[in-house]
Amino acid sequence: MFDGGFTVLYGTQLRSLSIPLTPPPDSNGPVMTGAQLLDLVESKASSSLLGISLPQNLKSSALKRTGSVDDAAFRIKELDTDHASEVATKYLTAIADELKDDPIVVSVLEGNTLRLFLEDEDDFAMLAENLFTDLDTEDKGKICKAQIRNALVNMGVDMGIPPFSEFPLLNDILKKHGAEGGEELGQAQFAHLLQQVLQDIADALAEKHVIVIRNIKIINGTKLRTLLADEKQLNNVIEKMLQEKYSSEGELESTDIIRGFLEKNGKELGMPPLEANEAVVLLYDAIFADVKSTKATVKTDDEFRELVNDILEKFAVQLEVNPVYHSSEY
Repeated sequence: MFDGGFTVLYGTQLRSLSIPLTPPPDSNGPVMTGAQLLDLVESKASSSLLGISLPQNLKSSALKRTGSVDDAAFRIKELDTDHASEVATKYLTAIADELKDDPIVVSVLEGNTLRLFLEDEDDFAMLAENLFTDLDTEDKGKICKAQIRNALVNMGVDMGIPPFSEFPLLNDILKKHGAEGGEELGQAQFAHLLQQVLQDIADALAEKHVIVIRNIKIINGTKLRTLLADEKQLNNVIEKMLQEKYSSEGELESTDIIRGFLEKNGKELGMPPLEANEAVVLLYDAIFADVKSTKATVKTDDEFRELVNDILEKFAVQLEVNPVYHSSEY
Protein backbone atom coordinates (compact mmCIF):
# COMPACT_ATOMS: atom_id res chain seq x y z
CA MET A 1 0.00 0.00 0.00
CA PHE A 2 1.54 3.30 -1.12
CA ASP A 3 1.77 6.25 1.26
CA GLY A 4 -1.30 8.44 1.18
CA GLY A 5 -3.44 5.51 0.06
CA PHE A 6 -5.92 3.86 2.38
CA THR A 7 -6.03 0.50 4.07
CA VAL A 8 -9.40 -0.34 5.59
CA LEU A 9 -9.47 -2.49 8.73
CA TYR A 10 -12.77 -4.38 8.94
CA GLY A 11 -11.65 -6.67 11.76
CA THR A 12 -12.41 -9.87 9.83
CA GLN A 13 -9.13 -11.50 10.88
CA LEU A 14 -10.00 -11.07 14.56
CA ARG A 15 -12.72 -13.72 14.32
CA SER A 16 -10.16 -16.48 13.85
CA LEU A 17 -7.84 -15.34 16.66
CA SER A 18 -7.47 -17.39 19.80
CA ILE A 19 -6.43 -15.95 23.15
CA PRO A 20 -4.12 -18.31 25.05
CA LEU A 21 -4.96 -18.37 28.75
CA THR A 22 -2.44 -20.32 30.78
CA PRO A 23 -3.47 -21.01 34.40
CA PRO A 24 -0.80 -20.93 37.09
CA PRO A 25 0.89 -24.34 37.69
CA ASP A 26 -0.97 -26.62 40.12
CA SER A 27 -3.58 -23.98 40.77
CA ASN A 28 -7.35 -23.91 40.50
CA GLY A 29 -7.43 -20.25 41.43
CA PRO A 30 -7.89 -17.17 39.26
CA VAL A 31 -5.91 -16.86 36.04
CA MET A 32 -5.92 -13.07 35.88
CA THR A 33 -7.90 -9.97 36.71
CA GLY A 34 -10.44 -8.45 34.36
CA ALA A 35 -8.05 -5.58 33.63
CA GLN A 36 -5.29 -8.00 32.64
CA LEU A 37 -7.68 -9.92 30.40
CA LEU A 38 -8.92 -6.80 28.60
CA ASP A 39 -5.35 -5.63 28.08
CA LEU A 40 -4.42 -9.05 26.68
CA VAL A 41 -7.33 -9.10 24.23
CA GLU A 42 -6.64 -5.52 23.12
CA SER A 43 -2.95 -6.34 22.62
CA LYS A 44 -3.78 -9.39 20.48
CA ALA A 45 -6.31 -7.40 18.46
CA SER A 46 -3.82 -4.56 17.95
CA SER A 47 -1.12 -6.95 16.73
CA SER A 48 -3.55 -8.37 14.19
CA LEU A 49 -4.54 -4.88 12.99
CA LEU A 50 -1.13 -3.71 11.74
CA GLY A 51 -0.07 -2.87 15.29
CA ILE A 52 -2.30 0.19 15.64
CA SER A 53 -3.32 1.35 19.09
CA LEU A 54 -7.05 0.65 19.39
CA PRO A 55 -8.99 3.94 19.71
CA GLN A 56 -10.70 4.42 23.07
CA ASN A 57 -14.13 4.85 21.50
CA LEU A 58 -13.72 1.48 19.75
CA LYS A 59 -12.82 -0.27 23.01
CA SER A 60 -15.69 1.38 24.89
CA SER A 61 -18.25 0.51 22.21
CA ALA A 62 -16.97 -3.08 22.03
CA LEU A 63 -17.27 -3.48 25.80
CA LYS A 64 -20.88 -2.28 25.64
CA ARG A 65 -21.58 -4.86 22.95
CA THR A 66 -20.55 -7.69 25.29
CA GLY A 67 -23.55 -6.90 27.43
CA SER A 68 -22.15 -8.46 30.59
CA VAL A 69 -18.93 -6.54 31.05
CA ASP A 70 -18.99 -3.32 33.05
CA ASP A 71 -15.61 -1.71 32.46
CA ALA A 72 -14.96 -0.24 35.95
CA ALA A 73 -16.28 -3.13 38.05
CA PHE A 74 -14.98 -5.85 35.76
CA ARG A 75 -11.38 -4.67 35.82
CA ILE A 76 -10.85 -5.51 39.49
CA LYS A 77 -12.58 -8.88 39.30
CA GLU A 78 -10.48 -12.09 39.44
CA LEU A 79 -11.33 -14.64 36.74
CA ASP A 80 -10.86 -18.37 36.46
CA THR A 81 -9.87 -19.97 33.16
CA ASP A 82 -13.39 -20.70 31.90
CA HIS A 83 -14.76 -17.26 32.71
CA ALA A 84 -11.71 -15.51 31.29
CA SER A 85 -11.93 -17.56 28.08
CA GLU A 86 -15.64 -16.75 27.69
CA VAL A 87 -15.13 -13.03 28.19
CA ALA A 88 -12.07 -12.95 25.91
CA THR A 89 -14.06 -14.51 23.08
CA LYS A 90 -16.99 -12.13 23.62
CA TYR A 91 -14.76 -9.06 23.71
CA LEU A 92 -12.73 -10.04 20.67
CA THR A 93 -15.93 -10.75 18.71
CA ALA A 94 -17.38 -7.42 19.86
CA ILE A 95 -14.29 -5.57 18.57
CA ALA A 96 -14.66 -7.37 15.23
CA ASP A 97 -18.38 -6.51 15.10
CA GLU A 98 -17.66 -2.88 15.90
CA LEU A 99 -15.08 -2.69 13.11
CA LYS A 100 -17.48 -4.34 10.69
CA ASP A 101 -20.00 -1.55 11.32
CA ASP A 102 -17.43 1.24 11.66
CA PRO A 103 -14.12 0.29 9.98
CA ILE A 104 -10.86 2.04 10.79
CA VAL A 105 -9.05 3.67 7.87
CA VAL A 106 -5.26 3.85 8.04
CA SER A 107 -2.38 4.91 5.83
CA VAL A 108 0.81 2.86 5.81
CA LEU A 109 3.70 5.27 5.33
CA GLU A 110 6.71 3.52 3.78
CA GLY A 111 8.51 6.43 2.12
CA ASN A 112 7.19 5.58 -1.35
CA THR A 113 5.36 8.85 -1.99
CA LEU A 114 8.38 10.88 -0.90
CA ARG A 115 10.65 8.91 -3.21
CA LEU A 116 8.31 9.59 -6.12
CA PHE A 117 8.63 13.33 -5.48
CA LEU A 118 12.38 13.13 -5.05
CA GLU A 119 12.92 11.09 -8.22
CA ASP A 120 10.99 13.52 -10.44
CA GLU A 121 12.79 16.86 -10.68
CA ASP A 122 9.77 18.73 -12.02
CA ASP A 123 7.40 17.37 -9.36
CA PHE A 124 9.84 18.17 -6.57
CA ALA A 125 10.52 21.68 -7.92
CA MET A 126 6.78 22.38 -8.00
CA LEU A 127 6.31 20.98 -4.49
CA ALA A 128 9.15 23.06 -3.07
CA GLU A 129 7.92 26.20 -4.85
CA ASN A 130 4.36 25.77 -3.58
CA LEU A 131 5.50 25.14 -0.01
CA PHE A 132 7.87 28.13 -0.08
CA THR A 133 5.13 30.40 -1.44
CA ASP A 134 2.66 29.27 1.24
CA LEU A 135 5.20 29.82 4.02
CA ASP A 136 6.46 33.18 2.70
CA THR A 137 3.46 35.00 4.16
CA GLU A 138 5.20 38.37 4.04
CA ASP A 139 6.11 37.89 0.37
CA LYS A 140 9.74 38.91 0.92
CA GLY A 141 11.33 36.00 -0.89
CA LYS A 142 12.90 34.55 2.25
CA ILE A 143 11.78 32.32 5.09
CA CYS A 144 13.62 31.09 8.19
CA LYS A 145 15.08 27.60 8.44
CA ALA A 146 12.63 26.66 11.17
CA GLN A 147 9.82 26.87 8.60
CA ILE A 148 10.95 23.49 7.25
CA ARG A 149 8.99 22.00 10.17
CA ASN A 150 5.83 23.78 8.99
CA ALA A 151 6.52 22.60 5.44
CA LEU A 152 6.43 18.99 6.67
CA VAL A 153 3.21 19.65 8.58
CA ASN A 154 1.65 21.19 5.48
CA MET A 155 2.64 18.17 3.38
CA GLY A 156 0.99 15.85 5.87
CA VAL A 157 0.03 12.20 5.56
CA ASP A 158 -1.38 12.59 2.04
CA MET A 159 2.12 13.42 0.84
CA GLY A 160 3.78 10.73 2.95
CA ILE A 161 4.80 12.72 6.05
CA PRO A 162 3.71 11.18 9.37
CA PRO A 163 2.61 13.45 12.23
CA PHE A 164 5.44 14.49 14.56
CA SER A 165 3.54 12.83 17.41
CA GLU A 166 3.60 9.49 15.59
CA PHE A 167 7.20 9.73 14.35
CA PRO A 168 9.47 11.64 16.78
CA LEU A 169 12.47 10.81 14.57
CA LEU A 170 11.37 13.78 12.45
CA ASN A 171 12.80 16.06 15.14
CA ASP A 172 16.17 14.30 14.94
CA ILE A 173 16.24 14.62 11.16
CA LEU A 174 15.51 18.35 11.32
CA LYS A 175 18.22 18.81 13.93
CA LYS A 176 20.70 16.80 11.84
CA HIS A 177 20.23 19.16 8.90
CA GLY A 178 20.19 22.31 11.00
CA ALA A 179 16.60 23.03 10.00
CA GLU A 180 16.08 25.16 13.09
CA GLY A 181 16.51 28.73 14.15
CA GLY A 182 15.95 32.03 12.43
CA GLU A 183 18.52 31.93 9.61
CA GLU A 184 16.74 32.96 6.43
CA LEU A 185 16.70 30.97 3.20
CA GLY A 186 15.86 31.91 -0.35
CA GLN A 187 13.69 29.59 -2.44
CA ALA A 188 16.63 27.66 -3.93
CA GLN A 189 18.26 27.18 -0.51
CA PHE A 190 14.92 26.09 0.95
CA ALA A 191 14.43 23.53 -1.83
CA HIS A 192 17.93 22.13 -1.29
CA LEU A 193 17.42 21.74 2.46
CA LEU A 194 13.94 20.29 1.98
CA GLN A 195 15.32 17.70 -0.44
CA GLN A 196 17.88 16.50 2.11
CA VAL A 197 15.28 16.31 4.86
CA LEU A 198 12.75 14.43 2.72
CA GLN A 199 15.40 11.95 1.58
CA ASP A 200 16.24 11.09 5.17
CA ILE A 201 12.56 10.78 6.07
CA ALA A 202 11.97 8.43 3.12
CA ASP A 203 14.94 6.29 4.18
CA ALA A 204 13.75 6.20 7.79
CA LEU A 205 10.21 5.19 6.78
CA ALA A 206 11.59 2.44 4.55
CA GLU A 207 13.29 0.96 7.60
CA LYS A 208 10.36 1.46 9.97
CA HIS A 209 6.89 1.94 8.52
CA VAL A 210 4.44 4.23 10.30
CA ILE A 211 0.74 3.40 10.49
CA VAL A 212 -1.50 6.46 10.82
CA ILE A 213 -5.20 6.27 11.64
CA ARG A 214 -7.01 8.61 9.26
CA ASN A 215 -9.83 10.95 10.14
CA ILE A 216 -12.10 9.13 7.69
CA LYS A 217 -15.36 7.24 8.07
CA ILE A 218 -16.67 4.61 5.66
CA ILE A 219 -20.38 4.10 5.21
CA ASN A 220 -20.76 0.75 3.43
CA GLY A 221 -24.28 -0.35 4.30
CA THR A 222 -23.23 -2.80 7.02
CA LYS A 223 -24.86 -0.89 9.88
CA LEU A 224 -27.96 -0.36 7.77
CA ARG A 225 -28.11 -4.12 7.12
CA THR A 226 -27.99 -4.70 10.87
CA LEU A 227 -30.96 -2.37 11.30
CA LEU A 228 -32.95 -4.11 8.56
CA ALA A 229 -32.29 -7.48 10.22
CA ASP A 230 -33.43 -6.26 13.65
CA GLU A 231 -37.23 -6.22 13.49
CA LYS A 232 -37.68 -4.48 16.83
CA GLN A 233 -35.21 -1.71 16.09
CA LEU A 234 -36.58 -1.25 12.56
CA ASN A 235 -40.15 -1.00 13.85
CA ASN A 236 -39.08 1.68 16.35
CA VAL A 237 -37.58 3.74 13.52
CA ILE A 238 -40.68 3.31 11.34
CA GLU A 239 -42.95 4.29 14.24
CA LYS A 240 -41.08 7.57 14.57
CA MET A 241 -41.59 8.21 10.85
CA LEU A 242 -45.29 7.38 11.18
CA GLN A 243 -45.59 9.92 13.98
CA GLU A 244 -44.19 12.56 11.64
CA LYS A 245 -46.63 11.41 8.99
CA TYR A 246 -49.58 11.84 11.37
CA SER A 247 -48.27 15.27 12.43
CA SER A 248 -48.15 16.43 8.81
CA GLU A 249 -51.89 15.74 8.46
CA GLY A 250 -51.51 14.77 4.82
CA GLU A 251 -49.66 17.90 3.78
CA LEU A 252 -46.52 15.95 2.81
CA GLU A 253 -46.03 12.94 0.57
CA SER A 254 -44.84 9.77 2.30
CA THR A 255 -41.56 9.87 0.37
CA ASP A 256 -40.94 13.45 1.52
CA ILE A 257 -41.57 12.47 5.15
CA ILE A 258 -39.19 9.52 4.89
CA ARG A 259 -36.49 11.55 3.15
CA GLY A 260 -36.74 14.35 5.70
CA PHE A 261 -36.44 11.86 8.56
CA LEU A 262 -33.43 10.12 7.02
CA GLU A 263 -31.67 13.40 6.29
CA LYS A 264 -32.03 14.38 9.96
CA ASN A 265 -31.46 11.01 11.63
CA GLY A 266 -29.73 8.87 9.03
CA LYS A 267 -26.30 9.03 10.65
CA GLU A 268 -27.53 7.02 13.65
CA LEU A 269 -29.01 4.44 11.29
CA GLY A 270 -25.86 3.93 9.25
CA MET A 271 -26.54 6.45 6.48
CA PRO A 272 -23.95 8.93 5.18
CA PRO A 273 -24.47 12.57 6.24
CA LEU A 274 -25.58 14.94 3.49
CA GLU A 275 -22.70 17.28 4.34
CA ALA A 276 -20.16 14.56 3.50
CA ASN A 277 -20.03 15.31 -0.21
CA GLU A 278 -22.16 15.96 -3.27
CA ALA A 279 -22.32 12.25 -4.06
CA VAL A 280 -24.52 11.67 -1.01
CA VAL A 281 -27.07 14.22 -2.22
CA LEU A 282 -27.06 12.57 -5.64
CA LEU A 283 -27.57 9.17 -3.99
CA TYR A 284 -30.63 10.46 -2.12
CA ASP A 285 -31.98 12.06 -5.30
CA ALA A 286 -31.52 8.88 -7.35
CA ILE A 287 -33.14 6.54 -4.81
CA PHE A 288 -36.15 8.73 -4.09
CA ALA A 289 -36.66 9.49 -7.80
CA ASP A 290 -36.67 5.74 -8.44
CA VAL A 291 -39.14 5.11 -5.62
CA LYS A 292 -41.51 7.85 -6.78
CA SER A 293 -41.50 6.49 -10.33
CA THR A 294 -42.29 2.91 -9.31
CA LYS A 295 -44.45 3.15 -6.18
CA ALA A 296 -48.15 3.93 -6.18
CA THR A 297 -49.65 6.30 -3.61
CA VAL A 298 -49.23 5.02 -0.05
CA LYS A 299 -52.54 4.83 1.80
CA THR A 300 -52.13 2.49 4.79
CA ASP A 301 -49.58 2.20 7.57
CA ASP A 302 -48.55 -1.23 6.31
CA GLU A 303 -47.85 0.23 2.86
CA PHE A 304 -45.82 2.98 4.55
CA ARG A 305 -43.79 0.37 6.45
CA GLU A 306 -43.16 -1.51 3.23
CA LEU A 307 -42.04 1.69 1.55
CA VAL A 308 -39.57 2.52 4.33
CA ASN A 309 -38.14 -0.99 4.20
CA ASP A 310 -37.77 -0.77 0.41
CA ILE A 311 -35.99 2.59 0.60
CA LEU A 312 -33.57 1.43 3.30
CA GLU A 313 -32.87 -1.72 1.30
CA LYS A 314 -32.02 0.37 -1.76
CA PHE A 315 -29.63 2.50 0.29
CA ALA A 316 -27.96 -0.62 1.72
CA VAL A 317 -27.44 -2.08 -1.76
CA GLN A 318 -25.98 1.13 -3.18
CA LEU A 319 -23.69 1.74 -0.20
CA GLU A 320 -22.39 -1.81 -0.40
CA VAL A 321 -21.50 -1.31 -4.08
CA ASN A 322 -20.22 2.26 -3.68
CA PRO A 323 -19.21 3.01 -0.07
CA VAL A 324 -19.13 6.66 0.96
CA TYR A 325 -15.87 7.99 2.44
CA HIS A 326 -16.11 11.15 4.47
CA SER A 327 -14.39 13.08 7.23
CA SER A 328 -15.28 11.86 10.71
CA GLU A 329 -15.94 15.50 11.63
CA TYR A 330 -19.43 15.16 10.13
